[in-house]
Amino acid sequence: MAIFKPFRGYRPPREIVKKLASRPYDVLNSEEAREEAGDNPYSFLRVVKPEIELPKDTDLYSQQVYDKALENFRKFINKGYLLRDEEPHFYVYAQTWGKKTQYGIVGCAGVEDYLNDRIKKHELTRPDKEEDRMKHVRITNANAEPVFFTYPKQEEIDKIVSKTVKAPPVYDFVADDGFGHHFWVVDDQKLIERLEKLFADVPAFYVADGHHRTAAAALVGKEKMENNPDHTGDEPYNFFMAVLFPDDQLTIIDYNRVVKDLNDMSEEEFIDKLKKDFDVENKGAAEYKPGKLHEMSMYLGGEWYSLKAKPHTYDDNDPIGVLDVTILSKSVLDPLLGIKNLRTDKRIDFVGGIRGLKELKRRVDTGEMKVAFALYPVTMQQLMDIADTGNIMPPKTTWFEPKLRSGLVVNALD
Repeated sequence: MAIFKPFRGYRPPREIVKKLASRPYDVLNSEEAREEAGDNPYSFLRVVKPEIELPKDTDLYSQQVYDKALENFRKFINKGYLLRDEEPHFYVYAQTWGKKTQYGIVGCAGVEDYLNDRIKKHELTRPDKEEDRMKHVRITNANAEPVFFTYPKQEEIDKIVSKTVKAPPVYDFVADDGFGHHFWVVDDQKLIERLEKLFADVPAFYVADGHHRTAAAALVGKEKMENNPDHTGDEPYNFFMAVLFPDDQLTIIDYNRVVKDLNDMSEEEFIDKLKKDFDVENKGAAEYKPGKLHEMSMYLGGEWYSLKAKPHTYDDNDPIGVLDVTILSKSVLDPLLGIKNLRTDKRIDFVGGIRGLKELKRRVDTGEMKVAFALYPVTMQQLMDIADTGNIMPPKTTWFEPKLRSGLVVNALD
């Protein structure tokens, strides 16, 4: 049984929401964020990437960066860029990409559920990135950005969402990147209570995207519990903001790999060695995208290849052994290219499938990289199987799109 409850959100007035809502902190570097915010005073990047208002040589983890985040958060409230709802609500947040729209519910998940693994993870987190977001939560005393969760679909929850979205949305805009964002406030108290009860019957939630933000929010909540001698469990810090999407509405995009060299092999030698574990077929110069599990494509020397994994390279009964990222690491990256640690090796880089095969081709054709591998995407069922069995996915396995916009609603921990 997992907790999901309504909260009193801080939200922007409708007339500035498109200018205020920003991409998440972790999809832009400081320079990109500085350029994207420009001279827009409403940009929420000023709260989640506050270094953009400081000198360019400022240490990103210095105290003045976090102080600037608090200063700007308070400024947004004082200037009326963010207004707090009078009563606790759930919110429906929908995203449109092309012809597809996915509908999530914004509320607050439980810190205890994260600590007790009722909120299931599939990635390792890095302590330095955790601490960065923990400092941001501590100083602002708020969850500035929601985390992205999924859950096994529930028909009655779907029906409540369908009923809610028949009304005109309070926010409805297309961002500069082409993604549509639509937002409704659930203000019917009976529906709020029913949603809370329905979510209490969901056995577990799954982190889809935002493992570091999830860990940071939960660990700050744990700190506050331990530092409060009068702790009851009802305080706002026991909960953190999340958007829950039913699993059948989400699509995981491929996360691909590019490598700088062939580990002192010629192209011919490398292709010959691949044939031990793959059926290799030259597809020519036209882009070739893998069409099913256990098939990947490779771009090398101006040509695309199909690599079909031979049965001895995978185990379809093992949640990790079934993954194509595992096959690639065990049969190619490690034994042939000498890449042992995907997290630390500088010879490999990762390209989200949203950028398309053209980006893989570009990085090889420019000479920056020598070879590229495009993978068939992981399924939602595979993600949940891994989380349910306590396993951890290899790094850079899943890419979710669209990303949640930051600033549509903020959860204060007071």
